Amino acid sequence: MTPTTLSVVVKNNSNASQLYAYVTGRAAQGLFFLSADGTTPYFPTSPSSTLQPLAKDCAVAIGGPGRSRTLTVPRLDGARVWFSQESPLTFLVNPGPAVVEPSATNPADPNYGIRWAFAEFTLNEAELYVNVSYVDFFSVPVSLRLENGAGKVTSVEGMPAGALDEICGKLKAQAGVDKAGWDRLVVTQAGGSGQNLRALSPNSGRVMFQGLFDGYYRPYVDAVWKKYQSMDLVVNMQFADWGNAVGRVDASGQTLTFSGGGGSFAKPSEGDIFSCDSGPFAHGADVSDKQLNVGARLAAALNRSTLLDAVPHPEGEDVSMYYKEAVTNHYARICHEVSVGGRGYAFPYDDVGATGGTDQSGFLNDGDPKVLTIGVGGPL
Repeated sequence: MTPTTLSVVVKNNSNASQLYAYVTGRAAQGLFFLSADGTTPYFPTSPSSTLQPLAKDCAVAIGGPGRSRTLTVPRLDGARVWFSQESPLTFLVNPGPAVVEPSATNPADPNYGIRWAFAEFTLNEAELYVNVSYVDFFSVPVSLRLENGAGKVTSVEGMPAGALDEICGKLKAQAGVDKAGWDRLVVTQAGGSGQNLRALSPNSGRVMFQGLFDGYYRPYVDAVWKKYQSMDLVVNMQFADWGNAVGRVDASGQTLTFSGGGGSFAKPSEGDIFSCDSGPFAHGADVSDKQLNVGARLAAALNRSTLLDAVPHPEGEDVSMYYKEAVTNHYARICHEVSVGGRGYAFPYDDVGATGGTDQSGFLNDGDPKVLTIGVGGPL
């Protein structure tokens, strides 16, 4: 059983003169924030109207370059440790209570012009699970180091210092190759400085720019659906005794149907592929767990453009096969190219992979966590 609280050390590995940290999540008592002292829980009450400020200061000031502070975090679900450079973040509360988080896609959000990031974690009775995420955007490098009760240390080095400029440069270069709009994912500081603020994921880019990437995946999806009209598409469900789901596209060329309860899938759109949770990949009362399982593996293979490889997916795949097609999720490709060791969630199902294969998702987990150290601005 895990300890009831965890020590989280946050270190400023950047050149920011001040780094702030926040912790949010769900505790047994309800919506949780960590107070500014880094140890005291704060549970906001439900306000009578929307967009109300927090009643307590929850900005933990870490200090300047090289400084660190230790936070005490209880068991939480769906939690995040947030970081911002130079300026504190603004969190608001809606009735429920429900937290209104900072937005990277709303220019009216008070946090929009701040460089900020987060690490996701869950601490329950069984384990600590923590990861670095680029699913929505990338701005500030975050690295992880976890020591357990036996003294074992595991780590995710994340992005190197200066990664944002490298990623933005590569996105612009890709836009020059295929004219698909990857440069529109680059967000710069207001005021004409031209400094990079963040790189949006394609899914977030589509929120800001209506129609971005429309039709981009169509030739690839058409080729996949055509290929599997005349041969089987094998997806291993990688769970219990579910085994393989074997799919074929019907005579109309529109619907891919799997045996073994794997469900049926219409051709997905760009929004379906980048989000991994709409269209044929959406949840619903009539969607079985097996269909969701197969859908996750299809969505991952589409983002990585591996479905034209006639191998069992994902068990027959290797990271060397990912992102080789001209039509692929180049944002994810670039994030993995730039990150140290290629690790970090770059789309929602980036944890899908061959059993025992190379992890791309940048997660750590342990049933006996002792100290989690988070470096902000570069590897520890």
